[in-house]
Amino acid sequence: MSVKHIQLAHGGGGLEMNKLIRELFFNAFDNAILRNEEDAALLNLCGPTAFTTDSFTVSPLFFAGGDIGKLAIAGTVNDLAMMGAEPQYLSLGVIIEEGFALDDLKTIVHSMAEELKKSGAKIVCGDTKVVPKGCADGLFLNTSGVGRIIRPGISAKALKSGDAIIVSGDIGRHGAAILMAREGLELESRLESDCATLWGAVEQLLVHPFEIHAMRDATRGGLSAVLNEWAAASGVNIQLDEAAVPVSDEVRGLCELYGFEPLDLANEGTFVLALPKAQAEGALEVLKRFGHCEQAAIVGEVVGEVVEGLTGPAGKVVLNTPWGSSRYLDLPAGELLPRIC
Repeated sequence: MSVKHIQLAHGGGGLEMNKLIRELFFNAFDNAILRNEEDAALLNLCGPTAFTTDSFTVSPLFFAGGDIGKLAIAGTVNDLAMMGAEPQYLSLGVIIEEGFALDDLKTIVHSMAEELKKSGAKIVCGDTKVVPKGCADGLFLNTSGVGRIIRPGISAKALKSGDAIIVSGDIGRHGAAILMAREGLELESRLESDCATLWGAVEQLLVHPFEIHAMRDATRGGLSAVLNEWAAASGVNIQLDEAAVPVSDEVRGLCELYGFEPLDLANEGTFVLALPKAQAEGALEVLKRFGHCEQAAIVGEVVGEVVEGLTGPAGKVVLNTPWGSSRYLDLPAGELLPRIC
């Protein structure tokens, strides 16, 4: 009888583990470096290199628009892309709970393989552990990634007065999709996570002579967290035009229902960009025409230490509302939605 669920033997280093790794992971992630089967991948790195790591514990594992596997690959690749780095090599650590459905694991692994194709990155080393039932919530993933820096100098500390702030798409989709999946909500129109690899859009920006100062994918804490972190790191104030920020009707409706703020909700396929205001329209056109970012928009600007109507030290984000008022936009407080990634 064929095995349908992960057993402790799949992590024991013997026949069952060898078969799982070869028939599933090696087949899905096949490349020359992985096939060497050494204790460590032998890489040829040249010049400045970006290195990142992340762990993924999202609940539920499957959600509208993606799953934990797609999320892990996209999230790691995106962290590299935000530093102006071409994603090259990834590692993969898999912690599986005893009894996990093998078909679900296959679906997740194949989802990862498909997402890798979008950036050209390769998984070149990995590790598999199986823990007893009750010691993990189904499946946890850990990934690390390295990439070659294409455009040096992109940094949260590099914003300058006069920079425009651009978002690549409508915000809050991932957080809203996870909330919908947990609560079992059904909407008339389909709401999906924005989970996606961003390297394609970033690569289009990098081939143009834009003076990109900062990029950041707006994950946990959403747009609010990114802008506050930038303002503090660069010692500037940022003005955000609330009416210009793209938010879908579905996300706005869920936020009104649960009392959330779209600006605080997580994204997994939307990034924020800062560059000189004179180049903003050009960057926006590139994102829309070549980066498949149809909802991209200019949403704010970097200003000096004094904001009209408000005074205070540098490092603040001011939200200009559609009603003509202004307020400070603070870092999100508390845990809005645990285990979103």
